[in-house]
Amino acid sequence: MDLGKVLDQTQEVMKLERIVNLNDQLRTEAKGGQVICTSGVFSSGKYNEIINEVRNFNNFNEDNDPYKEHDFGKVVVDGTDYFWKIDYYDIKHNGHSPDKSDANVTRRVMTIMKAEEY
Repeated sequence: MDLGKVLDQTQEVMKLERIVNLNDQLRTEAKGGQVICTSGVFSSGKYNEIINEVRNFNNFNEDNDPYKEHDFGKVVVDGTDYFWKIDYYDIKHNGHSPDKSDANVTRRVMTIMKAEEY
């Protein structure tokens, strides 16, 4: 058994757990980042219902969560599809985060939109 390989795998699992926890915190509590809604969400007349569906979303699977980060989902409100997506930026919003598992160097932004706006 290669101890170095086991340690690397353990660190990757721990990083993924941190990413999931940070993403779930943003999605369910709007903490640890910024939540943006598109004009389609605001003009829907269903803003509160859409937000509640996103908060309560837990149908993560291979199709919508292939990297197991809990960073994307689809909810349906009154027959209309809405997507939510979490992106990872560096603190100054100049580019991608250098380490999305580290809240000290990552600015999370969750965008909620009508599927047709994607």
